[in-house]
Amino acid sequence: MLEKNFQASLIKKIRKRFDGCIVLKTDPNYIQGMPDLLILYKKRWAALEVKKSLKAKHQPNQDYYVKKMNKMSFAKFISPENEEDILNELCKALQPKKSTCISRRK
Repeated sequence: MLEKNFQASLIKKIRKRFDGCIVLKTDPNYIQGMPDLLILYKKRWAALEVKKSLKAKHQPNQDYYVKKMNKMSFAKFISPENEEDILNELCKALQPKKSTCISRRK
């Protein structure tokens, strides 16, 4: 699967899982290495760096920004192989502490 196809599918899943969220695609030419997606949901935010596979090469600064943003809120690398696990972690990060998250596994 191409990364752009995975990213498009992922955005749809995020919007469905987090009703009312805003998903922004970042500009790689503005800050090199910034994660691909910024998710705004209620009073919380998260960032995801989309990869076509777990073995895909990391570009310069991607590890730096994912680590830095994860310390601020939530940021991860996501690929088809770890998609469900990362989406479940994202659910826990974006939901208020009293809510429970429901896995979308079939």
